[in-house]
Amino acid sequence: MVGSKRVTELIESEQTLQLMEFMIAGGHFGINVAKVNEIMKYSQHPVTPMPNSNPFVEGIIRPRTDTMTVINLAAYMGLPPSSDEQRDILIITQINNLKTAFHVHGVEAINVVKMSDIEKPDSTIYGGEDGMATGVAKYNDKLITIIDFEKILFDISPHMGFSPNDIEQLGSRVRSDKPILVAEDSPLLERLILSSLEKAGYSNITCASNGQEAWNLIEGYKKTGQDISEHLCAVITDIEMPMMDGHRLLRLIKEDPSTNKVPVIVFSSLITEEMRTIGETLGSVANISKPEIANLVTILDEHIL
Repeated sequence: MVGSKRVTELIESEQTLQLMEFMIAGGHFGINVAKVNEIMKYSQHPVTPMPNSNPFVEGIIRPRTDTMTVINLAAYMGLPPSSDEQRDILIITQINNLKTAFHVHGVEAINVVKMSDIEKPDSTIYGGEDGMATGVAKYNDKLITIIDFEKILFDISPHMGFSPNDIEQLGSRVRSDKPILVAEDSPLLERLILSSLEKAGYSNITCASNGQEAWNLIEGYKKTGQDISEHLCAVITDIEMPMMDGHRLLRLIKEDPSTNKVPVIVFSSLITEEMRTIGETLGSVANISKPEIANLVTILDEHIL
């Protein structure tokens, strides 16, 4: 169990992000520490090639009891290979309950970055839906590009994403135009969530790319003077987002008398016992791990239909 003191500390520190800074071809990139299981020296773990695998997959390693796929991040990003593999690092991630090793050229530090110092990436520079950045963090004199690791995993293994069969197994559906707000920073995942919900019968969905955008929309709904249910019947939010994270958004919704009855579902690849406890403490009705889209729809049905 997660101690109440630890939960309080995590809630109070929610407006900062622990960002592991790593290097590829001289560029500065970042990953949320919550997604990192451990780091290893690349040279100490021989990679076994796999025939007919994705061109960005180097092979597999088995450092202890877990067999993990190794993804060459420089190759995926179209950047030059390492000049000295003796210094290279494997970042072992745990995303959607799957361990994956990402080959990078070095790890610099773990930086505590204010959420307000993380900006939404410019779609003209970072590629919009085809891009791989979810945010750009300003730290000291550097700009650190936060990488969309979920998108990389989906690009390499599409079966890990949301499957239409997940919705079809729910059977016949009732159409609903009740308004739903989705806060998701990954353009790819936003599109997948939107298409899945529409397939499930929900036709009135508004999307925001981070918690701040979502809260700005909610404040606009409140200013109409109408009952909030005319504009908002449920919120689905990711946790890790630039400018304002999902837990802060959840807290604002639950502390406001005009919105505190709106059901909020946390839908994230970061769901652990600790994160689930934080969500429940803040008032979420459910905390669901991606890509459990059928489970998300079932919970949405319970609170909307």
